[in-house]
Order: sequence, then C-alpha cells, then structure tokens
Amino acid sequence: MMSTLPSLGFAGIGLMGLPMCRRLLAAGYPLAVWNRNPDKCRPLVEAGARQVASPAELCRHADVVMLCLADTSVVREVVFGPAGVVEGAKKGQLLVDFSSLEPNATREMAAELAARTGMGWLDTPVSGGVVGAEAGSLAIMVGGESQDLERVRPVLLNLGQRVTHMGGVGAGQVTKACNQMIVACNALVIAEVVALAERSGVDASLIAEALAGGFADSKPLQILAPQMAQNRFEPVKWHVRTLLKDLDTAVKFSREQGSATPISGLAAQLMRLHGSQGFLEKDPSTLVQMYREPGSAS
Repeated sequence: MMSTLPSLGFAGIGLMGLPMCRRLLAAGYPLAVWNRNPDKCRPLVEAGARQVASPAELCRHADVVMLCLADTSVVREVVFGPAGVVEGAKKGQLLVDFSSLEPNATREMAAELAARTGMGWLDTPVSGGVVGAEAGSLAIMVGGESQDLERVRPVLLNLGQRVTHMGGVGAGQVTKACNQMIVACNALVIAEVVALAERSGVDASLIAEALAGGFADSKPLQILAPQMAQNRFEPVKWHVRTLLKDLDTAVKFSREQGSATPISGLAAQLMRLHGSQGFLEKDPSTLVQMYREPGSAS
C-alpha cells in the first residue's frame, strides 16, 4: 500500500503546517520536510519524516511539493530564490500551495514555474485554523487544472472535509480573500458585541450560547466570544498579523478588479490600529481590548 502513495514534500512547519504534516504521516505518506528554522522539523522527523536542507531538495524526494508559508514574498523566495523549488523541479511534478497569497502574484508565479520547469501549480488555501488542521476538517478552496486536483484530491481529503475546485490558478486565492473578509469583519463586530455586553452589565460569556443556532451564529462567534469574555488570549491559535495581511490582500485585489469593499477596508484599518499597539503576534481574541476602557481587563 505504501508504495502506491505519492511521495510528498512540505515546506513551512508552522502553526498550520505541523498538524497538517502529522496527519499526512499518520495516513502513511512518505514525507520530506523543510523549514527555514530547521528545529521546527524535529517532531516530524521523530514521527518518521525525512528532513532536507533546501526547498530544491524537496523536489528530489517528492512527487508533490506542498507549501504553507507566511505570505507572497516568502513563497516567491522559497520557489524562485537560491536553492528554491525551481532549482529542483521537474516536469510532471506538482506544487500545492496552502498559503494565502495575492491572486495575481499566484498566477504570475505559476506561469513562471511552468515555463521554466514544467511543474504544475495548485493554489489550495485553507480555512478552519489550527483546530481544523488537527482534526482534518479544513475547508480547502482550489485553483488550477482539474486533472492536477484529481491527482492530489485523496491527499487533500486527509487534511480537509471539503475540497472545492473554484476555477483556474488564482481562483483558490480569490475565494480565500472572500473568506477572510467575512472572518475578519465578523471578529471585529464580535469584539464590539462583547465589550457592549460588558458595559451594559450583561454576562458576555453567555452571548455565544444565547445566539447559537440563530441568524447571528457562526464559528467565529462560538470560538471568539467566549475567549474575549473570559480574557483567554493564550495559547495563540492564529495571529492578528495574518488577518491584517489577508485583509490588505483582499482590499488591494478588489481595487485592481474595480470592486468596492468599504467594510473590509475599514476592517483593515482597525486591524492595523490594533496591531500597531503591540498585538500583531497575538490572537485575534485580543481585538476586544480595543473597545474596553483602559485597565478594564488584563
């Protein structure tokens, strides 16, 4: 059985990449891993992964190379920089990018990689956070050729409960931008709601329970509202900087498309304000601090 599975390479062993790799190993896939900070690979090596010294070397050990990286500039460096994927890529190999990037940059990089090496590209950003990555319940939105997706669909179904082909290269990133617009605006309103309830003498820890199943219910409400009400800001499951980066991507892309996004534009500015006050590396549950009186919570 093992020999029939495609060999995988994975670059980016962070909050999301680590649990995703654990699931791939548990499913029996041969896995090679690389991370800029090599120490982060240690738990995966102990679980059976092979650690390599560069992204180029991933291509020597993998039919499919997967990325889960911070932003567009990091992906460009890992793919096209020194000892990057482009130096090891071969025709017939496939790059699967779980990162959240600018759609136009994704299209440009995919075209360049194909022209230089013949390697295909799927943009497969995910939604569901660390909890979804651990449980294999991510929503995966895919841009690229349908035959490329079918090659890796069984792999992706170890990571996500839903894999949706949205169109050509870049379509997955457009869909992720839409996802993040909804999530970020939701998070900011939930912060306002919790702070309003607190100032009004209402037990804010009951808000999520009270609204469950109604029109206002959502996963962000059920996760963030209790965290905000109880000041549970640790452990950090995702970052304010990630939401800000994705909002900036969405607003920039909407401007390029001539599409109006006034609410998301305001959300980006509020997120930037919060980040500038020392919260960039903190959990988005800390957004409630913007609406509380100074000193009202730790």
